[in-house]
Amino acid sequence: MNRLALPALVLAGLVLAGCQSSLSGDTYSRDQARREMSVRMGTVEAVRAVTIEGTKSHVGTASGAAIGGLAGGRGSTAGAIAGAVVGGVAGALIEEGATRRSGQEITIRLDSGNVIAVVQEGDEKFNPGDRVKLVGSSGNTRVSRY
Repeated sequence: MNRLALPALVLAGLVLAGCQSSLSGDTYSRDQARREMSVRMGTVEAVRAVTIEGTKSHVGTASGAAIGGLAGGRGSTAGAIAGAVVGGVAGALIEEGATRRSGQEITIRLDSGNVIAVVQEGDEKFNPGDRVKLVGSSGNTRVSRY
């Protein structure tokens, strides 16, 4: 059973990675479709590479603890407890690492004169001086070329 614990944890992490929604400027969630959003225009002042943390939903912790408890508990209560603790920690780390994304912080001077920064995945590259469109509602803003 111990030989199955690590592959099972890795598989759980990969499944969790597939469940995370995109933080790209090109992706809309289902509830954002067919909703009115405000549009603002501006000019990029600076772009900085950032890391967007992975999810910490406790699913990885619970999955890892269950698998670790089973793997460590073959005939020993202490082994099951130790396996659950180690598996829980490993599962949490796998979940966070598998869902971590590269992103960019885009600093924009709006046509109104205000300066804002938006963080999103780095799928579309921006440079200082680029004209951009900001689309958003309910505190959710995305940046795209204009």
